[in-house]
Amino acid sequence: MRMNKQEIDRRVAGPKVPSLLERLFSHQPEVLHSIVLLFCFFVTTIPPSIGFANDVFYYTANEGGSISKVDALSNTLIKSISLEGVVHNAQISPNGEILGAVLIPKMASHEKEKEDEMAGVAVFFDTKTDQLIKKVTVGNHPAHIVYTQNGKYVLVTNSEDNSVSVINTKTYKIIQTISTGRGPHGFRISKDSHYAYIANMGEDTVSVINLFDLKEERRIKVGKTPVTTGITGDGKTLAVTLNAENALALVDLATDNIKKIQVGYGPAQLFFVGPDDKFIFVANQGTKTKPSNTVSKIDLKTKRVAATIVAGRGAHGVVADNNNKFIYVTNMFENTVSVIDNSRNEVIATVPVGQTPNGITYKE
Repeated sequence: MRMNKQEIDRRVAGPKVPSLLERLFSHQPEVLHSIVLLFCFFVTTIPPSIGFANDVFYYTANEGGSISKVDALSNTLIKSISLEGVVHNAQISPNGEILGAVLIPKMASHEKEKEDEMAGVAVFFDTKTDQLIKKVTVGNHPAHIVYTQNGKYVLVTNSEDNSVSVINTKTYKIIQTISTGRGPHGFRISKDSHYAYIANMGEDTVSVINLFDLKEERRIKVGKTPVTTGITGDGKTLAVTLNAENALALVDLATDNIKKIQVGYGPAQLFFVGPDDKFIFVANQGTKTKPSNTVSKIDLKTKRVAATIVAGRGAHGVVADNNNKFIYVTNMFENTVSVIDNSRNEVIATVPVGQTPNGITYKE
């Protein structure tokens, strides 16, 4: 009897042997179910140091002497970095690898001069290990710290020296100290890393610092007690919180024309949120004796308050996640962070952090 090629191949190969997976799952589906359950248990109980670790955090600078690191997915405090002194502000580097913060150290001796007490440092931590990388001595009473978007510099305002320190991020050396107005405090830097806009709390101006020339280019008169600034991505509109006027100033940088919008009592920090900087969130702190607890959400197109959101007492620092879904606000007089759902305009979580949280920054 003659056999065709297919029959010859079948006899040579022998009968088909089911694979291990086919034998396990063809007649025993409960085996698959057990494996799935085991895998789920493994993933949910494995320590972060081994694998599957979350890499999305926000950090608060706490005046009580610490930095709080919070898991942004679970809104759970996972670490506290203790420091000797007042931690006022913090920011993540553009590449997410470094956490910078400003620290006013405690007096080494009660007999030291006030200037020594106020002398400050910028501290830098590795965000993967939380280990201190470098300390850089800056000016007296440092206030805010901000990176240029290109990662070349990190700037620190020195409120008692009326100056800003420009630090090279590769060498951690101060390459220039630039004079500002009185009491320089909060600031932001343009997206192209060309200009820093520094709010001078001791007067009614914003210093415009040219970071290509490393000089103060001009000052813009904005209103009473400017606390901090923000700049749109296109570099055309400057926003400034005016603490003594309970207002937000919007400055057209082409003309220096100013539009003021009334917000809550004692506004502190602000943050641009959304595609094309659609909204500005302003945290209204008030004072310790008369704290405010609101956040004003301003529509940049209509230049009106679109929503007023109740947060915690002493609402101060504000930041958003990279998708603009959640807004995070430090509450100085409650030692908490309020997590706001941007689409619902309401607080969905309140997270305990360190003592007197001030600045806040987000890493993803």
